[in-house]
Amino acid sequence: MRFEVWTREISRLNVDCLVAGVFEGGELPDETRQIDKASGGRIAALTQRGDFAARNGDTLLVTDLPGLRAKRVLLVGQGARASLSRKLWRRSVFAAVSAIARTRIGSAAFALARPASSDLDDYWLARATAEITAAALYRVNDLKSGKKPRPAALARVLAGPVSASGAAAARRGFTHGAAVGVGIHALRNLANLPSNVCTPSYLANAARGLAKRHPKSMRVRVLDERAIRRERMGCFLAVTQGSEEPPRFIVLEHRGGKAGSAPVVLVGKGITFDTGGISLKDPPAMDEMKFDMSGAATVIAALTVVSELDLPLNVVGLVPTCENMPSGRAIKPGDIVTSASGQTVEILNTDAEGRLILCDALHYARRFKPAAVVDIATLTGACVVALGAHHSGVMANDDSLAHELVESGRRSDDRAWQLPLTDDYADQLKSNFADMANVAGRDGGAITAGAFLGKYTKGMKWAHMDIAGTAYLSGAQKGSTGRPISLLSEFLIQRAAR
Repeated sequence: MRFEVWTREISRLNVDCLVAGVFEGGELPDETRQIDKASGGRIAALTQRGDFAARNGDTLLVTDLPGLRAKRVLLVGQGARASLSRKLWRRSVFAAVSAIARTRIGSAAFALARPASSDLDDYWLARATAEITAAALYRVNDLKSGKKPRPAALARVLAGPVSASGAAAARRGFTHGAAVGVGIHALRNLANLPSNVCTPSYLANAARGLAKRHPKSMRVRVLDERAIRRERMGCFLAVTQGSEEPPRFIVLEHRGGKAGSAPVVLVGKGITFDTGGISLKDPPAMDEMKFDMSGAATVIAALTVVSELDLPLNVVGLVPTCENMPSGRAIKPGDIVTSASGQTVEILNTDAEGRLILCDALHYARRFKPAAVVDIATLTGACVVALGAHHSGVMANDDSLAHELVESGRRSDDRAWQLPLTDDYADQLKSNFADMANVAGRDGGAITAGAFLGKYTKGMKWAHMDIAGTAYLSGAQKGSTGRPISLLSEFLIQRAAR
């Protein structure tokens, strides 16, 4: 995919299609008025007849307008001018790319009106266009036996108008957005696979493949069960002991910063299928538990973005990955296990397994003397109840790190919300028989899960992201969303810039 900026008169652009915004009531933004004037008022006549309502996301393809070098114009509804927001602008771009993908259009120039009061500057115009294009063109990597639909022909996208002074910022935005787009595809491809394909060994091979594509900056090490046992990761091993599928612990290192500089460590939950173990889940929607490795997929995708951009930053990705299965060897409620840190945990619910594999990974992160640690996990249904599918949950032992993540989400339109993490929640994890229990009841369930992880992060700057509500969609639209790769990419890009 080629991304370019346009600065000259839009009616003279030599592309297959011009993408022009229209407001409700037939009002035409400046660029659309230029197209209308060059074509002899054909667009205004069409809207005045009421042939195009221009509700946000509406599209209408018009062909063979006179006075234009482009053979087609795609009209895109942007709703009422007064209500145009960055979110609605993004929806318009997505609708436009989706409509183009159903045609044989190979090149398109976008000229949609920007929100009047927003931070959609030239950099973010270009970056968002590239990211949205990648998301709209994504096709699920299904295993259907029928003939696959042809891929979209769109190969060249121009965005504007951009002034000469803003062209450099826009080109940088395209570079970043294209890399994030690669990460979105990598994440969704992994997360959408069924668990009989995407096993812990499959994830390990995906990490090896990434390192092979970027041999100069990327290193990978994969610990098998014997090596995991040598690390004394008793909580991780407790989760996997009920499964026939062998676990893996993946270590990815991007060495782009100065030698010896403290890295950012990303830790991703990699439960490739979660039955709940002996604390078995209800059957409805259990198939969606193949998405329980979305945190792991996010970490691999984030390292993909970092490698694509060759960021001058040291980044480590840690992925503990296994299945959570019920069997005669499975861990049971009431069992007590010892974590790699030496702390003991009473297992009250085997379906609270994500925090068990993460706590050993967080302890492993200490050896890198990190500048910051961020774990990403589809950890709790309680976070879905609290925040729905709109915001990822953020909890941290360092408010400045939490603020970085929340602000990165705001800038990238991949929103997150900070939840409190005080000692009161950690107190709920007290156990009569071990250092702590792995659950603390329903009240504040998302936060007590974060408090459990916090017991393994003392002395480190750490944040936890619960993506249970944002990582995938249920029902008829079931599938990975690609979140929160945009947020994490922005977080890492800003860290590298500093």
